[in-house]
Amino acid sequence: MLNYVLKRLLGLIPTLLIVAVLVFLFVHLLPGDPARLIAGPEADAQVIALVRQQLGLDRPLHVQFWHYITHVLQGDFGTSMVSRRPVSEEIASRFLPTLWLTITSMIWAVLFGMATGIAAAVWRNRWPDRVGMTLAVTGISFPAFALGMLLMQIFSVELGWLPTVGADSWQHYILPSLTLGAAVASVMARFTRSSFVDVLSEDYMRTARAKGVSETWVVLKHGLRNAMIPVVTMMGLQFGFLLGGSIVVEKVFNWPGLGRLLVDSVDMRDYPVIQAEVLLFSLEFILINLVVDVLYAAINPAIRYK
Repeated sequence: MLNYVLKRLLGLIPTLLIVAVLVFLFVHLLPGDPARLIAGPEADAQVIALVRQQLGLDRPLHVQFWHYITHVLQGDFGTSMVSRRPVSEEIASRFLPTLWLTITSMIWAVLFGMATGIAAAVWRNRWPDRVGMTLAVTGISFPAFALGMLLMQIFSVELGWLPTVGADSWQHYILPSLTLGAAVASVMARFTRSSFVDVLSEDYMRTARAKGVSETWVVLKHGLRNAMIPVVTMMGLQFGFLLGGSIVVEKVFNWPGLGRLLVDSVDMRDYPVIQAEVLLFSLEFILINLVVDVLYAAINPAIRYK
């Protein structure tokens, strides 16, 4: 197992290098001139040229790339073109709000989604199944920005129960986490149901029932563990999706996280911040997949990695 983990970690290096090259080319293909945006609409050509020189955008593309990649390999992601702060500080100040929002969204989404999926599988083709799957389809189909605005209108504007924007207290987490986790809970419910339906028809489940084991114990002990492997896969993918996919939700709720920082950076063509964030999201997905693979062996000891 240790050798497998080390090989996967070494595989991070070429993957991240490829991502770094692609994102560098992508951001430089974006329409718009960062120097013009930073200088302002009333700046003349001389001022814009001076800003381009200060930002290093007047150099050939291959020189810019070599400067970028050599500094990244040293852990230096550059300086934000807009705030003039180090990119690492910009990301560090926004990382925790996004992480806590992701964790709170993931907790309720996994618990609610798995409970709904298990109930739908146990009482298949009956009212718990129909109600649960109807909610799941609705959650998947409803756009996150529309759900966020609807919840904000009801609970913040009309009822005044919850704050609208910000991240100052635990109450600020309720509406964004509900909005962000709705699609994940729906996917988890459908995936858990599908996995449990397959497990419930296995021979060892019938054997456990024949031994007189209660249905609740059969489902929780024998069914849950064997159905968890595909569910854990989806759980890991959804966690990565939440970390990198909270852009719309953060924009709706004015959340001071990485998603809003990325949107603002794209608007201002802040190349160093965009490149660093995409690299960070890629690293998150790779590490999450590695953790999922390790969890496979913990859930099912029959699985071994060489």
